[in-house]
Amino acid sequence: MTDPVADLRELGFDQGAHLILRRELARLPVGGRLRVAGAHEALVVHLAAWCRKEGHACGPVTGGDEDGARAWVVRGRAGHDRWAGAERAGGSSPARVVSRPPSHWGLAARGALVESGGPETPFDFDRKETVWAELAPRLYAQAAARQWDPEAAVAWDTPFELPAEIEAAVVQVMTYLVENEQAALVVPARLLARVHPHFREVTQLLAVQAADEARHVEVFTRRATLKGDDLGTSSAGGRASLMSLLAEPDFSLASFLLSVLGEGSFLNLLSFLDRHAPDPVTRRVVALAHQDEARHVAFGMAHLEEQARRDPVFRGRLRTAIERRHDALADTAGINEDVLDALTVLAAGEWSPAAIARGHAAVLRLQEEMFEGRRNRLVRLGFPADEAVELSRLHTRNFM
Repeated sequence: MTDPVADLRELGFDQGAHLILRRELARLPVGGRLRVAGAHEALVVHLAAWCRKEGHACGPVTGGDEDGARAWVVRGRAGHDRWAGAERAGGSSPARVVSRPPSHWGLAARGALVESGGPETPFDFDRKETVWAELAPRLYAQAAARQWDPEAAVAWDTPFELPAEIEAAVVQVMTYLVENEQAALVVPARLLARVHPHFREVTQLLAVQAADEARHVEVFTRRATLKGDDLGTSSAGGRASLMSLLAEPDFSLASFLLSVLGEGSFLNLLSFLDRHAPDPVTRRVVALAHQDEARHVAFGMAHLEEQARRDPVFRGRLRTAIERRHDALADTAGINEDVLDALTVLAAGEWSPAAIARGHAAVLRLQEEMFEGRRNRLVRLGFPADEAVELSRLHTRNFM
């Protein structure tokens, strides 16, 4: 049987000739012989170098060849099994998630064939139980589908005029929301950089969460400056409370403090603002933010519920995190009084004593709703009812 011929014509190895040769050799068994024809002046020299690298034998054709072949190649075993010893990053399916991916998998796509060697990667959140929630893939798909454009989603040019004191209250609340959302942006961004890429749905979800918060910062800032340039006040106690979130290095505890307790309470605040918004732009931006924050809370709860089911001492760590944060903030003033006053004014809607009394009562109800929401989520995590009440009361007075 005549050996097959690969005719490269004018194609050189600097133009992709190796692709044709590799394809033709893949059709041969180990030891199979391929004749190589071509007009490129350096064909034989470049072919010899390529064969040494690939593990094939080769040589020039001596004498005439009826097909014009200038060289021959015998397929070697290295070429037959170029990826011998390589492993799949997670197995044969990209959907399979392992409990602890090796550090040398690095940035390889899940399911890819990983060549041995290569750099070790520095991702310290490299255990599935540290970061995973079975709900994560579904939440990421939902998050990707529900992204919104601040320019298109909000009718910024809607005409409205508010009394100066009401507008000032809106500005103060928006200033407070921006401050809190900047903390809520930094926390997932910092966690994201530490998660092994094998858990890609978690990294994708955290990336979208950070993008959500960046968008919230934008729309709250735009609403604050819609009628003027001056923003409201920022209290030292409020900033101290938020900085304590950034100081938590543990993935699960950071998710607990931010997403379950802080953003969970924020859901109540955003609902309050939706009910008492004095204008359509304010109502729209808080409603859009609410749908994103609900997803953040859902991921935090799903992750922590799985952790609590798996580890009987996990709830003790959650309790310690609450108590440690409470003790660290015990000497701070808590929530900015300007924010409480602004919320009261918005709920009142006018300046009569009766209206202010109603507004004050509404803010007290808001705080009670926040407390009940935290208590209910703690019960879902497995805390006894009386302990959930105690821990809910220890949450920071700054809401987030």
